[in-house]
Amino acid sequence: MTTPTRRRTLRARLMAFINDATSRITAAWRILTTAQNRLLDALAAIRPGRSASARIRAAQLVFQRSIADFNRAVGAFTERWAATDLPLAYREGAFGMLDRADRPRRMWSWTARHQSAITTLSSQYYADLMGRLQEALRRAQAFLRAAVDAARARASRFEYGSFNRDTLRDEHPLGTVIYANDARHPVEAWAGAALTWQAVTTANAGAVATAYEQLACTQVKVRDGSGCGWRNHGDPDKADGTIRDIDDALAHPTAHSHCIREFLPHFERPNFLGAPA
Repeated sequence: MTTPTRRRTLRARLMAFINDATSRITAAWRILTTAQNRLLDALAAIRPGRSASARIRAAQLVFQRSIADFNRAVGAFTERWAATDLPLAYREGAFGMLDRADRPRRMWSWTARHQSAITTLSSQYYADLMGRLQEALRRAQAFLRAAVDAARARASRFEYGSFNRDTLRDEHPLGTVIYANDARHPVEAWAGAALTWQAVTTANAGAVATAYEQLACTQVKVRDGSGCGWRNHGDPDKADGTIRDIDDALAHPTAHSHCIREFLPHFERPNFLGAPA
């Protein structure tokens, strides 16, 4: 397989890897949204009477079991992502760097530098995803309290039309993730952006560290979108085609979500006297 073909294959494999992970975490999240809909349907069907309280408690217990299932599913995904998937992305990035330099992959191994790098990245992204999980669990519990309170109020007042499923769903959209600016985004959109950022950042970190560790490069060449800035997309310091020191590249492996940044080895060319140019 030629190096350009192998490079395209590596990129395709990384994107397939990200898409698969996005599908898995979205499926895990669906446990929660499905449980929300079932609870709302169950509570809406309860009519005032002697059995109302017992039926509300039963519906509440079913939802709580679903919360536990959701917690286990997302927790298992996060464990696998941090312990297995991200190290694979790191190694793919490392192999890509060796391919670009036309060097054999067998020269690469998990050195202390690589192990330290992936441990730091995995720990950071594990904490990020677990933070999202804890936020989702908190919101699910808040929804449960609101739904049960509404159902109990309806039963106690013998009112048939006061339980509004749509209002509760709109006020507690469990199929969304809340960003720092309070904007809500669908779980699938958040997962795609977050996992792409994490996987590409990790792969690029592996590439840059390999350029230094295995290829003895002190600089790398950047391949990026023509308008992409170095530190963020709007940075006037444009990235594509530039030569960056290893430390600078490690500090900025990506600039934004869905960034297409890649790194190539940069070898200093000797001048005619044999000294570095």
